[in-house]
Amino acid sequence: MTDVIVLNGGSSSGKSGIARCLQAVLPDPWLALGADTLVDAMPASLQASDAGIEFAPDGQVIVGPEFRMLEAAWIEGVAAMARAGARVIVDEVFLGGADSQKRWQKALGELRVLWVGVRCDSAVAAGREVARGDRVIGMAASQADVVHRGMVYDLEVDTAHAESMECARTIAAHVS
Repeated sequence: MTDVIVLNGGSSSGKSGIARCLQAVLPDPWLALGADTLVDAMPASLQASDAGIEFAPDGQVIVGPEFRMLEAAWIEGVAAMARAGARVIVDEVFLGGADSQKRWQKALGELRVLWVGVRCDSAVAAGREVARGDRVIGMAASQADVVHRGMVYDLEVDTAHAESMECARTIAAHVS
């Protein structure tokens, strides 16, 4: 049976909506954790510093050594929850593309993972970003393609052409 579903996509691509829909359609309880969960858990001093994570005015995201250290511990913690029996949906933004996936693959090890690419046209994601009002303008466009570079997925969905629930049902059909 699938232990972990990893949703990777740029900002405002629809990952969080898909995760909530997956929780509604999958028969067992699943935890939904994501990049925002990690950032929100960090002290304010690391949410705008060279050592932590910075959101540049143009939408670029810059991470420092303290962020990487906490991120590594967080990834191991998510993997430990899955090993302990919690089924987990990971809502991620792989800014490092394939290198980010390798970090997760190493931590998840023997767990059964469904890797899902969440694609969204950059113009559509940028429109969502403006409507949300809680993101730095430019993040969606800058991340739309780069997060998928070098990635290997079991499945891809496109939220520019399908609603979150439809994407969730497609993903759920691949969960064993």
